[in-house]
Amino acid sequence: MSEYLPLGKLKSELLNKLLKEIKQDFRESRVIMGPQTGVDVSVIKTGTKFVVIKTDPITFATDEIGWYAVNINANDIATSGASPKYFQPTVLLPEKKTSEELVSKIFNDIHNACEDLGVLITGGHTEVTHGIDRPIVAGCMIGETDKEPTLASNAKLHDLMILVGGYAIEGTAIIASEKEKELLQKGYTKDFINKSKNYLHEPGISIVKYVQMIKDKYKINSMHDPTEGGIANGAVEIAESSGLGLRLFERNLDEILLPESKRLCEEYKLNPLGTITSGSLLLTADEKTSQEIVKDYRAKGIKAAVIGVLIDKKHEYQMQTKTGLTKLTYSQKDEITKLFE
Repeated sequence: MSEYLPLGKLKSELLNKLLKEIKQDFRESRVIMGPQTGVDVSVIKTGTKFVVIKTDPITFATDEIGWYAVNINANDIATSGASPKYFQPTVLLPEKKTSEELVSKIFNDIHNACEDLGVLITGGHTEVTHGIDRPIVAGCMIGETDKEPTLASNAKLHDLMILVGGYAIEGTAIIASEKEKELLQKGYTKDFINKSKNYLHEPGISIVKYVQMIKDKYKINSMHDPTEGGIANGAVEIAESSGLGLRLFERNLDEILLPESKRLCEEYKLNPLGTITSGSLLLTADEKTSQEIVKDYRAKGIKAAVIGVLIDKKHEYQMQTKTGLTKLTYSQKDEITKLFE
């Protein structure tokens, strides 16, 4: 009997194997980008426009899960260079734990998040089902663009990798929400916990604003919204899907980590680089453009730093530390899962 798979994303090796077994010929179709590891959207050309499609579930968060679902899916549309337009959620609710008030809150959160982004809700599905102990919301977001989409797989050799907004942002909000009582018992202040929980909104899990600031201003080769597996996994996904290697700079990463994220990850022995991080934007560009982008963000009071470089060593992922080069540790299994084991 084969072993059961662990929590988190499927390993890229297994996912690649499964995708190769799906026999589809896109050569004569309008599909510009089909299923591929490390790429979060599909792209279909319709006339002069590109339709960008994304689907993602929210499984860890319980507070404001509807808000999460909209913004997580909108992020991936934005990183393709498209504008999020239409959203369809599937809401699965636990048996004997679901009230009308709970359903109403989820619906209102979805509506408010869509309204903030100018997105229309075009349908969906809702049911109370057995076998789950918390709400799950899976969403499908559709966007449009007139330009060729910017994909994670388009990174170029010697591109610098930029991180915008800090990291472990979503993880910080989840830890504070799930462990609030325990943190109070450990001596954390209510203000600290509330500030950490509010990472959902400040700095926020939406990166749409970060993309809109620069997408028409600079030549960006690739963009990515890292989520499960954190910054480390997201950075590797860019390199792997682009057929390149990666070197990250530990010092620059340490400088951009937010204080509440650092403290809570230390408390629960989580590696912040591997902790779920919606609210972070990864992008790559040539050296000159990258320096200009970082300067632009910082002038607006937004955290940004060059955290790595794409190298000509496929499947080689490194970390530049104070003592030299080491192998970059990353995993499709998110560090946040340790809170639920």
